[in-house]
Amino acid sequence: MDNPFILEPYVCKELFCDREKEVKNLLSNCKNGINTTLISNRRLGKTGLIMRLFDEINQKKLSIFPIYADIYATKNLSDFIKCLTEAILDKYPQKTSFGNRFFKFIKSFRPVFSFDPITGSTQIEINYHSPNEKEQTLRSIFAFLEQQKTKILIAIDEFQQIREYPEKNVEAILRTHIQHLKNIRFIFCGSKKHIMFDIFSNAKNPFYSSTQFLKLGVIQKEKYRHFINSLFEKNKRKIETDALNFILEWTKQHTYYTQALCNQVFAAGTKKIAMQEVKRACKNIFLIYENIFFQYRALLTDNQWKFLIAVAKEKELHKFTASEFLNKHNIGTPANAKRALTALTDKELLCEHDSKEGKYYTVYDVFLARWLENEY
Repeated sequence: MDNPFILEPYVCKELFCDREKEVKNLLSNCKNGINTTLISNRRLGKTGLIMRLFDEINQKKLSIFPIYADIYATKNLSDFIKCLTEAILDKYPQKTSFGNRFFKFIKSFRPVFSFDPITGSTQIEINYHSPNEKEQTLRSIFAFLEQQKTKILIAIDEFQQIREYPEKNVEAILRTHIQHLKNIRFIFCGSKKHIMFDIFSNAKNPFYSSTQFLKLGVIQKEKYRHFINSLFEKNKRKIETDALNFILEWTKQHTYYTQALCNQVFAAGTKKIAMQEVKRACKNIFLIYENIFFQYRALLTDNQWKFLIAVAKEKELHKFTASEFLNKHNIGTPANAKRALTALTDKELLCEHDSKEGKYYTVYDVFLARWLENEY
């Protein structure tokens, strides 16, 4: 019996919880000529949402060619072009009509083709003699896609990575090409909120006010409760209400961590799942991830580690310089707190949130937060 609580981004609609409103929104934007900026914390289901959207497009047989490119590992504009080109070739191989046209087109740049020995995916290398050739290649790829009779939807994941490129004009280059496209719609995805907001909402930057924002939050508790319960029932398992509620509270309804805990509970094979089975799964998760948590400890200063524990115990930290917080956790001065907060946020161990009352902070990794609460 296959475990229905998958840890990969997307397999099928039946194993994907909710996000119906977001799928509808993204699809509407694509149909109506609107580019979207999709922002969420890591492991909250951003990539899964894109795959769910693509599946919806395919199931409804819409006249849209979806393309997904994850640029997280790219280092420069050449890598960006390579990543986009390989994404197109992998999605639409040479045996397809569209893939064959694109394959013939890309050969004009005299690329070197190879194949990943593990995944079998197409790899490509294009040699450039000048920066202008890179821009011309990118312009030509967009021009080719623009000329297709079918609408193109390109989702670029971890888009904030372009800020790390040595070329300082990448935003301007992309914006120059993209703003004139009529047949291609974009979803710019990112997990670093402050950078994504700066790219798309700062009036000084090229992409200013060029997209509609969509921020991905946690799935509503009632919908997630129904989803989890139904998957257990379909597999002839029964989970008690308090155990199910505990799962959602312990994982903070965060997609990856909820799926991972449910995966462990299901893997235990118990037909009637009570609180003790869930707590046993929690302990097993601590054992699985403990070595990773120890590595975090080795990379931090004593003050940073102490501050991380303090945030985990507070669950939500609203006033990091308040004397009550500093004294309770022996943090020291407000300056010490500020340095630790900045370092941990930069390392993505702490997550910054916005609310009507102002900013607050939580430990980014939910399992790490629960482990710190338990151990300290």
